[in-house]
Amino acid sequence: MSGTYDLIIVGGGIGGSALAATMAKAGKKILLLEKSMIFEDHVRGEWIAPWGVAETKRLGLYDTLVAAGGHHLALHVSYDETRTPQEAEAAPLPLDMFVPDVPGPLCLGHPKHCQTLFDEAKRAGAETKRGVNVTLIEPGSAPRVEYSHEGKTHEATARLIVGADGRASAVRAACGIDLHQDKPHHMFGGLLVEGAEGWDETKQAIGTEGDFAFLAFPQGKGRVRVYGSYSLDERRRFAGEDGPRAFLEAFRMNCAPENKHLADAKPAGPLLSYFNNDSWTDMPFAEGAVLIGDAAGWNDPINGLGLSITYRDVRMVSELLKENETWSPALFNPYGEERYERMRRLRFAGQLQAALDAEFGEEARERRRSYDERKAADPSLGSHAFAIMAGPETLPPEMFTEEHRANVLGTHVKGEVG
Repeated sequence: MSGTYDLIIVGGGIGGSALAATMAKAGKKILLLEKSMIFEDHVRGEWIAPWGVAETKRLGLYDTLVAAGGHHLALHVSYDETRTPQEAEAAPLPLDMFVPDVPGPLCLGHPKHCQTLFDEAKRAGAETKRGVNVTLIEPGSAPRVEYSHEGKTHEATARLIVGADGRASAVRAACGIDLHQDKPHHMFGGLLVEGAEGWDETKQAIGTEGDFAFLAFPQGKGRVRVYGSYSLDERRRFAGEDGPRAFLEAFRMNCAPENKHLADAKPAGPLLSYFNNDSWTDMPFAEGAVLIGDAAGWNDPINGLGLSITYRDVRMVSELLKENETWSPALFNPYGEERYERMRRLRFAGQLQAALDAEFGEEARERRRSYDERKAADPSLGSHAFAIMAGPETLPPEMFTEEHRANVLGTHVKGEVG
């Protein structure tokens, strides 16, 4: 059995489905292939930064996400053991200040998010298949894919194959595109909880105390996605049957007493932990194929920008495809150049964020205390947070140099970041 399409999209998660919906609405013939039968909670992809929300608006998907239960956050509070809760809460950061007409980050549970976009792609006219096993991916001048579905073998050809198939991308491997990764520097665990009605559902928060750093992003109706950073040396710290309860107990902090609502909440999904690091590709395309989302490389999850990166990928690639009849590799040069610099800047921001929030002990505590004092006198020291919220392109190049890193962390090294 065979078919011919404009686009074959391998991976029906958020990026693949968003692109399928967008291009199907543009009148293109789309085949969307998804391995899973049910989208499961993989403890990632639930918070969209304001600049990412703007991308969903440009794609015409924002209203769909809100209708599915998208929940905006209005305030941010940073807690720390070097200051009192009252000091931390005295001046919460308003989250509507970063992008015009965006009230703040948007949260939506990952399985619901994926299913909503997959359904939207089908509604828009894409041919969608689930439970697919892709057996061959052949980019080049005549792109084709072989796959099995419902006991039958299929072959499909297209003008272009899109790899939206995640970190272990088979499309990336078929294209021979190298994935660069830096060394993991801490662990990052996540868990969805319910019954946290006492937590302000408009407030996101982060904080560090002792040997643990937390992040909390409410989803409304007492549900909160919580994350925790801890040392690589303790990678098994929350393993086993008692892991979820031990993880939530780590949220009880003197510097953040309201965390009691999180610690007392009930797990509503799996606790999964990952190594935290960055990855990137030099050129996320080849003849007959282009990569989007994690397939093209990901940012350290401590920044929480996986969805924002993916939505910009979808917007840029879809615009290039809609505006040009010839889909040669050269078409994607602007996308590749912008993405490379975007990921470089976000890698820089993530390294700063990790050094400040996910390192522990007396030296790290003193670094945070000194940083907070110096930032009060020089707000530019916190510009990496603006890159995370408003987008990395909103800051000048000098905010991504070793000289700036030294100023932020209180060291004295000069030069350019790699």
